[in-house]
Amino acid sequence: MAYDIAVVPGDGIGTEVVDHSMPVVEEAADTHDVSIDITRYDWGSERYLAEGAMMPEDGLDRLRDHDAIFLGAVGHPDVPDHVTLHGLRLEITKGFKQHVCKRPSYLFEGITSPLRNYAGGDIDFVVYRQNTEGEYADLGGREYEGFDNEVAVQSALFTREGTETIVRAAFEAATERAGKLTNITKSNAQAHGMVFWDDIVEEVHGDYPDVEVERLLVDAASMDFVRRPEEFDVVVASNLFGDILTDLGAGISGSMGLAPSSNIDPTRTHPSMFEPVHGSAFDITGEGIANPIGTVLSWELLWDHLGEGAVARGLHNAVAEQLADSGAPRTPDIGGESGTEAVANDLRTRVE
Repeated sequence: MAYDIAVVPGDGIGTEVVDHSMPVVEEAADTHDVSIDITRYDWGSERYLAEGAMMPEDGLDRLRDHDAIFLGAVGHPDVPDHVTLHGLRLEITKGFKQHVCKRPSYLFEGITSPLRNYAGGDIDFVVYRQNTEGEYADLGGREYEGFDNEVAVQSALFTREGTETIVRAAFEAATERAGKLTNITKSNAQAHGMVFWDDIVEEVHGDYPDVEVERLLVDAASMDFVRRPEEFDVVVASNLFGDILTDLGAGISGSMGLAPSSNIDPTRTHPSMFEPVHGSAFDITGEGIANPIGTVLSWELLWDHLGEGAVARGLHNAVAEQLADSGAPRTPDIGGESGTEAVANDLRTRVE
């Protein structure tokens, strides 16, 4: 089987982890008679600085016919964060109705969690984050800028389509896992959008009566991610809450450098997009020490989404084997002294 994949390395360490991970990905694909046709799009902050836009006006049209999209990172110290995010990543997720952001948190054997008394496999949950609206809707504005009465208004947007899509995806995942769903809101303080969200969770629950549903306010959930992470299975949250909680999930699982992510259009009308969680990390750009494992695990999610389970398992097993091997190369974020290239080269030898 052959697949046409768009790769947007983006900014900072995005290019580094993408380039070093590709031989690992290609090895896994070749092992299972899968071929990849890569189209590289050098869009991002450098393009913005040169041309005034993160991606061309016809960017979505160029991406539309690919089987999937891989994004390395977005962000640059010389470009405001809202420009980089809205100009590339959010442009794609919203344009292609990638309502579902799936971010697993898993503590691998061989990785030390900052939480005491947790061993490999003890932390294993997945967060389903609404990915196209909510608090990240571009609604609002500023008035009287520079004056004492300056006002800024930022509105959150919750639609039935967007909310029900992510909630239903989370319930489906719960039926395939341990049968427990945790719904994260702040409905005591946000009596419109969050209560609307809770109402839809209750409605959809009727279609999945065997799934146990726990309700937590986001502040309590933040505490419980640290206090009792082993009790979470599938978590569903709005765009902002899911974004914050998944960084915490990556932290308690060992490193942001290990965390994968997927942005999925459940209807498969448009291509879905996959990316590591860690971002562009300009503080270490060019040093050759960025962890490529989050990128490799994001490719695992990509292959699983495309139905190539054997390729996905090959990548996952290579990562698990390497992390469990105390003599294997490791990047500094997980206690090692090796660089990106050494870790990726070692992973390639472990692919089966």
